[in-house]
Amino acid sequence: MQTLLRYYTFSLIFTAICFGLAAWYGWASTGSLTATLGILWIVIVLSILEVSLSFDNAVVNATVLREMDPVWQQRFLTWGILIAVFGMRIIFPIAIVAIAAGLGPVEAINLSLNDPVRYEEIVSSAHVGIAGFGGAFLAMVGLTFFFEEEKEVHWIHAVERWISKFSSVPAVEIGLVLLLVYGVSTALPEADVVTFLTAAILGLVTFISVHAIGAIIEEREARKKAAGEIVKSGLGGFLYLEVLDASFSFDGVIGAFALSNNMIIIALGLSVGAMFVRSMTIHLVRTGTLAQYRYLEHGAFWAIIVLGVIMLLSARWHIPETITGLIGAVLIGLSFWWSVRHNRREGAERVNLQSAPTD
Repeated sequence: MQTLLRYYTFSLIFTAICFGLAAWYGWASTGSLTATLGILWIVIVLSILEVSLSFDNAVVNATVLREMDPVWQQRFLTWGILIAVFGMRIIFPIAIVAIAAGLGPVEAINLSLNDPVRYEEIVSSAHVGIAGFGGAFLAMVGLTFFFEEEKEVHWIHAVERWISKFSSVPAVEIGLVLLLVYGVSTALPEADVVTFLTAAILGLVTFISVHAIGAIIEEREARKKAAGEIVKSGLGGFLYLEVLDASFSFDGVIGAFALSNNMIIIALGLSVGAMFVRSMTIHLVRTGTLAQYRYLEHGAFWAIIVLGVIMLLSARWHIPETITGLIGAVLIGLSFWWSVRHNRREGAERVNLQSAPTD
């Protein structure tokens, strides 16, 4: 318990502060105990929803972070969380409104505080583009993990083994995502097709660009290492994680409007979830949990593929965030249980070998 508290103490304190601010804001703005409790309840539900949707984000963050230099690990866990909390949960929705309505930042903030209904309408109207960009990017993240030629560990063995047979085909993941994007676009109203396709292509280009930057940096670092220089850069991984976190947060920000159209309430609830992602990421990296549970990564990346597909489909059909979170939780839970079962079986086999009589 003490070990867990070491990783989650700051998040728990941050949660208490956010809940306190929610209670203060509710009382100051309404003067009603019933309304204040209602606002506090919405913040709690948003926090739980964001945490449930973001566990796979934490697993993927840990997968990338464990390969990064400690300096850049710390930068992601400090700078990165500031970007995640304040950038994506607060500034991002305001930026959408400012761009979509042709307003300045101050006017957009005033709109969010004084006309929340109009603010929600503008943010929601941008959902088609957000779904295209975020869905395409996340689908690429998930598929790239499985289309790896040298992958030896398989969780859903028949499916993952079959997928790996096509890993040598160049850009097979891009082709699959483009087919999915095109399929969804055929079901959209004509007015939304160009927006959706453009956003999805930009999502693909962003994924390719971030990986290209990472590859260039790695090649430069390899040359420096060969020359005996000290290598400390993790910029490529940092950029990749920031774009990944942004893609994860898109759906949560849009979905939050189903519970409230108040920017302050949404920011408080989602920020708690973002902080717990940071704590979960640190926990996974520091304890080596991914190495202990060999299928946990697989469950997370399957959940990311599902989230990417759902996000693309949400451009046309509304899919409750509860379903998205439940599917992700089930996949990660199953992969964890499968990992525990594997460890027990492996331990039993080791004991049997040690106790077997020798001639």
